[in-house]
Amino acid sequence: MPAVGEKAPDFELKNQEGRLVKLSDFRGKKVVLFAYPKAGTSGCTVQACGFRDSFPRIQSGNAVVLGLSPDMPEDLLGWKNTESLPYDLLSDPDHTVLEAWGAWGEKSMYGKSYMGVIRSHWVIDENGVVADEQIKVSPEKSVELATEFIAR
Repeated sequence: MPAVGEKAPDFELKNQEGRLVKLSDFRGKKVVLFAYPKAGTSGCTVQACGFRDSFPRIQSGNAVVLGLSPDMPEDLLGWKNTESLPYDLLSDPDHTVLEAWGAWGEKSMYGKSYMGVIRSHWVIDENGVVADEQIKVSPEKSVELATEFIAR
C-alpha cells in the first residue's frame, strides 16, 4: 500500500469504454483517485456526483479525477452517462489495484462479514507521489477533503 510521500505505483486498467488508462498518463497533473464499492448505489452516486459538481474547481487546480471500482466497463459506461460524470471510471474486477492501494478488505453488513471495497481516495501530485490518503471516508467527506486539498 503506498504511503503519503511515496511514489504511487503505476497501474493500467480499462475505463468505461474499454480503453486502457495508466496512472502515469497523468504525470504533470494532480490526480484524485477515488475508490467506491458499486456504480449506481446511493453512497457511490453521492461521491461520484460530488466530484462531478466539484470538477471545475478540481480542474482549476491542475487536477483530474479517476473513479475506481470492481464494476465492469459496460456498467461504468451506463452510470457515467446517467450521471453525466466528466471523468473516467476505471474497472478493477479482480480488485488487484484496490488491494494494492489498501481499499479492499473485510466489511460487515447486517452482522455478516464479506470482502469488498473500502471507500477511499488519494491525491497524487504532478510527480506521481501520493500527497494525501483518506481510507474509510464518507462519500461527502471524500469530495470535501479532496477538493480542499487540490485547492491549496
